[in-house]
Amino acid sequence: MFWFMQGLCFLPAFLVIWSSCTFIISYLIALFRHDVDLIFPYISDTGAEPPESCIFGLMTFISACAGIATIYARYKYVEKLSEETRVVSPCLNKSALYIGMISCLGMCIVASFQELTVTEAHDFGALVFFVSGVLYIILQTAVSYKAFPYGSSMSVIRVRLCVAIIATLAFFPTVICAFFVKQTELHRDPEDKDYPYHLASAVCEWTVAFSFICFFLTYIDDFKLFTLKVKTEFEGSY
Repeated sequence: MFWFMQGLCFLPAFLVIWSSCTFIISYLIALFRHDVDLIFPYISDTGAEPPESCIFGLMTFISACAGIATIYARYKYVEKLSEETRVVSPCLNKSALYIGMISCLGMCIVASFQELTVTEAHDFGALVFFVSGVLYIILQTAVSYKAFPYGSSMSVIRVRLCVAIIATLAFFPTVICAFFVKQTELHRDPEDKDYPYHLASAVCEWTVAFSFICFFLTYIDDFKLFTLKVKTEFEGSY
């Protein structure tokens, strides 16, 4: 049996690969068409103009759907793990589930409203995605520590902790520096006064985004250990 056929590990594997391709493909197309600068455009800038905006929106929506499936599967895994051991509070597990779902909702908003057409809705969706996404990986790191020695190994838990710290530290300059960026054009001039803020914000935005990807990458070994089954029950007489 191939490794990606073991349990449900294809879910986080697909999410990681697809999300990486979403960022990279839209960036390469935008760069090839000279729609963005080579050095660190915002992620949304790479999906602002057609045809890359269409590809970015579609792929981001699929990433959100894959994220919902992965987050729910993780929730059920922790729930099953805690049925007898009681190592993780159901409240903590459900909180991580709800916040993760809100993050995916933010991704759907980003996919549906392009940066240059409905800026306010796009920025709101991006803020929801980043805030709830960072909170999700923090909560899942806490879940991993509470579940030990069940579930993940301590080395994997420490990797999750490092990723959570990096994402948290990168999130604040992403938002703070973005408030000082006045220029709305896709092409930036290094001579502009707000260019250092743009560069710092864009670098940290890419850091947060790939921190999410690295975090879900740590799910693969856990997801090899279980499967989910759908149970159908009829109510009343048939």
